[in-house]
Amino acid sequence: MSEQVSAGIRPRVSLELALGAWLTGGLFALVVLSGWIFPDEGMGMDLAARLQKPFQSWLHMLGTDPLGRDVLARLAVGGRVSLTVGLVSVAGASVLGVFIGLIAGYYRGIWEIILMRCADIQLALPFILIAITFISILGGGLFNIIFFMIISQWVQYARLVRGLVLTLREREFIVAARAIGVGDFLIIWRHLLPHLLGPIIVLMTLNIAHNILLESSLTFLGLGVDPATPSWGGMLADGRNYLQTAWWVSVFPGLAIMSCVLGLNLLGDWLRDKTDPTSQN
Repeated sequence: MSEQVSAGIRPRVSLELALGAWLTGGLFALVVLSGWIFPDEGMGMDLAARLQKPFQSWLHMLGTDPLGRDVLARLAVGGRVSLTVGLVSVAGASVLGVFIGLIAGYYRGIWEIILMRCADIQLALPFILIAITFISILGGGLFNIIFFMIISQWVQYARLVRGLVLTLREREFIVAARAIGVGDFLIIWRHLLPHLLGPIIVLMTLNIAHNILLESSLTFLGLGVDPATPSWGGMLADGRNYLQTAWWVSVFPGLAIMSCVLGLNLLGDWLRDKTDPTSQN
């Protein structure tokens, strides 16, 4: 019976891992090798071939944009900005938010009041207004966008972690650890964090997609990265006026974002199953 159960579980898990790794690995490989595959960094213009349809020429497999630039080249090079914004901002926000959530949920008292009231104030402020004000003062650019996303999104992780810690801190295994003299750091590191990894990973995978789209919105408003720098979000914005005549300018960057998000979600589900102590026999 156990062999049948294990045999039924393996294909599902391996399928998630294989498909997720294939989607994300393929995109990451394309982005990493983009400088070698496309020496012109997607900036080369061929006005004679502007708005060329996809799959009609080996030189422009995915077609060209209104300036005659190769869509595939810009897609590969643009992944650097989009993936950097998505991954680095989510990593920074999660580290900061998890730390604050652990402090507020485990120690409670004055720390919980101060930290959670700061989170409530931030949630009450209009997000787009903060973004416009922040970037208008400090300017656009890759670093400023990532920094803004970190300080604006730590609240999600802090509130999630605080709520989970409040339900775990009085459980029997935590009380027993305190009773035998285990320090707070070891309790948090060895007993609380393993139970938090699953929900945190799921939230991180969802926020990567959100941040990639947020970067495109800020770029559309002229507050993101340099419009001349290829990015998936910028390509979506560039093609918004050509959806009826040149759909490929926006569709292929959208497919890249969708594939990246799907692959990360599949890997996130697989990692959640592997790291969740309650799912292990």
